[in-house]
Amino acid sequence: MLDATTRSGGTATAAPPVPATELVPAEFIPAPTGLAARCTRALLSPWSRLSLLVSLLVSAAATVLLFEPQKLLADGWPPQLNGTAAAVVFAVAYGLCTVAFVPRPLLNLAAGALFGSQLGLGASLAGTVLGAGIAFGLGRILGQDALRPLLRGRWLKAADGQLSRHGFRSMMAARLFPGVPFWAANYCASVSRMGAFPFLLATALGSIPNTAAYVVAGARASAPTSPAFLIAMAFIALPALAGAIIAWRKRHHFRAR
Repeated sequence: MLDATTRSGGTATAAPPVPATELVPAEFIPAPTGLAARCTRALLSPWSRLSLLVSLLVSAAATVLLFEPQKLLADGWPPQLNGTAAAVVFAVAYGLCTVAFVPRPLLNLAAGALFGSQLGLGASLAGTVLGAGIAFGLGRILGQDALRPLLRGRWLKAADGQLSRHGFRSMMAARLFPGVPFWAANYCASVSRMGAFPFLLATALGSIPNTAAYVVAGARASAPTSPAFLIAMAFIALPALAGAIIAWRKRHHFRAR
């Protein structure tokens, strides 16, 4: 049996000590239970993250109420910004405003009135996708774990199953027919198991007709009898009517089940 020392060339050399942690199996080493660990677990818990999400949304909505973005329709865009740079700034502001529950029709009308049909449409679509992506990310990271266990009602389970299994098709329908508020569709999709890419792609494609109609209406508001304005108003009214009919039929379908 080897001693605690080894002999090499007649000289005794002490063996390196074995770390104490290697003498104890890993399963018997207690996990850290200090105050910092408990605070970390509490802060990262699903309900703490959901509370943070609610606080962020309430703060964003309060900020929007203070700044009153609807003044853009009356006061116009700051004169220091013009052209493409102004459209980019507007798109970023558009996305942040949608997260704070500002109605998209108001923002689309403002885009048309400020930038015209083409540049206004580009800014509005970019802001739409940006706002949807921000809302989806916030809901997925901060709200999904807390809210998914609450999906127990028949309607909630049906909506979750539809978004999880047929996400792209369902989101396209929600964007084409404006029966579901923009922010509600964003957060419902984030709580479901729908992928981020199908969500953003369906948002970008499905938002084009309705967004274009509002932007053109805003750009031609000074000539309410022009063909472009009347066609835009028709494109606004018809999808809303179709969405109401589809919602009415779906409601009776779920009742029959």
